[in-house]
Amino acid sequence: MKCATSYSLLRPSIPLPARLADLLCVGVASICIAVSARLQVHVPFSPVPLTFQTFAVLLTAVLLGPARAFGAVTLYLLAGIAGLPVFARGGGAWYLVGPTGGYLLGFLPGALATGMLAERGWDRSWVGAFGAMMVGSVVILACGTAWLAVLVGASSAFTAGFVPFVIGDAAKNAAAATVLPRVRGVVERSAFRV
Repeated sequence: MKCATSYSLLRPSIPLPARLADLLCVGVASICIAVSARLQVHVPFSPVPLTFQTFAVLLTAVLLGPARAFGAVTLYLLAGIAGLPVFARGGGAWYLVGPTGGYLLGFLPGALATGMLAERGWDRSWVGAFGAMMVGSVVILACGTAWLAVLVGASSAFTAGFVPFVIGDAAKNAAAATVLPRVRGVVERSAFRV
């Protein structure tokens, strides 16, 4: 059964303001993803830095739902492909064929999967929110590792492109899962509705 996401509960009901709110939220989420790319830790044995992008993408998906999250990620990717320095190490279309390309493209199905689970009410409990975000993390990591395997081999890709990141993602997702049900509760109790 489809449920409303936190954003959907606050979304204006009048068509024009609703569309403007959607555009604003997609734009702000895209900027948040870009900023999160700059929060990074270089992993010495991996060509892929540890960033907060995955966290931003999945948080966007839980809060905004699959369609708006997909829009935010698409806008982010298009900005990077156009050459804006929004990726972890800059911008340009060539990033999609480099070692991080699979992760970047994996943001799209990861956001969709997480957003769809949020629409099914997974964001209402710690276990559900954590589970939804971990599903998205695994989707992103699987896409990234698959592409990295083409470049460096399957064994190296798994140890350098999956294992160190799934542990970090689990920690970030656990922290988010602690807050998300509370955010949902505040939104549900909120009397504000345009």
